[in-house]
Amino acid sequence: MTARETTEGAAKRPGTATDSRLSLGRRGESLAAQFLTDLGYTIVDRNWRSGRAGEIDIIARDGDALAFIEVKTRSGDQHGTPFEAIDARKMRQLRTLVGRWLQSNEAWPGPVRIDAIGVRMRRDGLHLEHRRGVR
Repeated sequence: MTARETTEGAAKRPGTATDSRLSLGRRGESLAAQFLTDLGYTIVDRNWRSGRAGEIDIIARDGDALAFIEVKTRSGDQHGTPFEAIDARKMRQLRTLVGRWLQSNEAWPGPVRIDAIGVRMRRDGLHLEHRRGVR
């Protein structure tokens, strides 16, 4: 059994660490989507997958631009900040996914960018940071 299979299996068993991380991540994505909607963005798609290549958390229209948004949620900093998790490998994956989404959907006539939202859920409250045009 591979590590991936072990993690996927654990995600299906309620009460496991992976299950709670998935729940935390989904909650962060929902908060991020609401934050974007409150800013006037229009949500186009959520959790768009391209086979085993990965997932784009949120796709949203911001005026004439289309933003592909990676959401990282943390309950603490023991594993680094949310933005530290978006490394060069993750950016390559996101660029590939953006290309696939654009190919599989109607041509987008305006600008396209990748954004990131870091969500921190702490005892002292919710902290959300939006970075536009990450590279």
